[in-house]
Amino acid sequence: MTANSMNTNKPKVLIVDDEKGLRIGAQRLLELEGYEVTTAENGTEGIKFGTETEFDLAVIDLKMPDIDGLEVLQTIRKKFPNTVCFIATAYASYETAVEATRLGAHSYIPKPFSPEELISNLKEGYQKRLVNLEAEKWHREREERLLEVAFEKTRLNTIINSITDGVLVINKEGLAVLYNPAVLRFLELSGIAVEEYILDKLRPEILELFNKLINQAPSEHKSYTIQIELKPNREFFVEITASAVRHSAVNVAGVVIVFKDITELKKIEFVKSQFVSMVSHELKAPIAAVYGFLKLFNDDSIKLTPEQRKDYETRSMVRLDGLLKMVNDLLDISRMELKTVHREIKKVCLHEIIISILELFQIDISKKGLQVIFDKDNSAHCINADSDEISRLFTNLISNAIKYNRDQGIININLYQSDNYVVTEIKDSGIGLKPEDKQKLFSEFFRAKNEKTKNISGTGLGLSIVKRIVDSYSGKIEVESEFGEGTTFKVFLPTII
Repeated sequence: MTANSMNTNKPKVLIVDDEKGLRIGAQRLLELEGYEVTTAENGTEGIKFGTETEFDLAVIDLKMPDIDGLEVLQTIRKKFPNTVCFIATAYASYETAVEATRLGAHSYIPKPFSPEELISNLKEGYQKRLVNLEAEKWHREREERLLEVAFEKTRLNTIINSITDGVLVINKEGLAVLYNPAVLRFLELSGIAVEEYILDKLRPEILELFNKLINQAPSEHKSYTIQIELKPNREFFVEITASAVRHSAVNVAGVVIVFKDITELKKIEFVKSQFVSMVSHELKAPIAAVYGFLKLFNDDSIKLTPEQRKDYETRSMVRLDGLLKMVNDLLDISRMELKTVHREIKKVCLHEIIISILELFQIDISKKGLQVIFDKDNSAHCINADSDEISRLFTNLISNAIKYNRDQGIININLYQSDNYVVTEIKDSGIGLKPEDKQKLFSEFFRAKNEKTKNISGTGLGLSIVKRIVDSYSGKIEVESEFGEGTTFKVFLPTII
């Protein structure tokens, strides 16, 4: 398929996803936007359709029951390397991002995505396909005419200018013969003139790559890739790939340098490192405490009274219980990340779930003398979901409303319908949050630290799990809080259609 033929035909899109609602919804939306859409309900069908016909674009779910989305991506790209592929997933990790990029994915489309996000990504991807096809044609026809390309007022310049990655072509004399506006941002320049000597404006690391390629032996056909932090504190990271452009198998005519913004990937990498550090710290404290008590028991020079021994045993059990809860929470988060959670989707009525949870916490509610007010409107309040996950979600929220409440306080729970959502509002009269704490509320291991919370136990993972569960059902969660006055959580979950 040529670029000319694509300009007169509808762009062809393949959607591979095991969620029927998403496939049908996306197909209807894209057909209204002028795309020709084919859908596949699993990875097997996706590979079949994607290798029988060359599609312009493919949107592939990362996790499917039969074949992993990365395998589907790799198979399609092997047959049709110019098909622009997107990976759609709710939980992108750094490892899968790197692997998908290595296998040729253009980018991620995070789930749940809005119609505007899907259309915007596909428009960008379609433009990239046009660029790739035109670049192939240019490479064949203009291989030995680098300087002539720079002066040619054709669609090639328009296409190169539209690429978001920076592109710079330098001939062997060090003159800039082709570039796009994006490269100015990467080189921190206000402008470049064609045939301008550019080597003195390159960073030393890039200049080193240029010299290596220009001086390559005829038998060598290497490309070089480096990563540079252009702005400190992970504000701007760039990946630079340099390749030789040859007149023939022997002579190097120049070097093409491509600049890619990898700031987001580096941020993911940093977050992963922080997460590992936090896990290590949180696991170390209870283990050290229990180890210290065991050393006391085994030290014959220390005579413990029966009361002291009992106290140390109790404190050890509390520490180990907290440790076990933390490990279970971490396993839950890991399963959610990898989408290996076993779900039994069925009709779940939220008022029944909440009543059951309140009965479970009745002793804790009575100990603090709390008054619980549960109001609901006349709607059904039912959703399609896994009952255990929804119970986990509201158990965490109601548990927090009890733990962080004041003695003789109030918990108001309201259940009502709002547009296409069932809304559950849980309001307590407790400690509340400071503004700076509210921004970090759903982060792993975050717990608000002040004089009122120092004696309240917890893993700091509960609300992170709550957020992940809500997101996995295309819902949303809102928080309103004032320090010293209490906190209100609003959970929005889609109703049964």
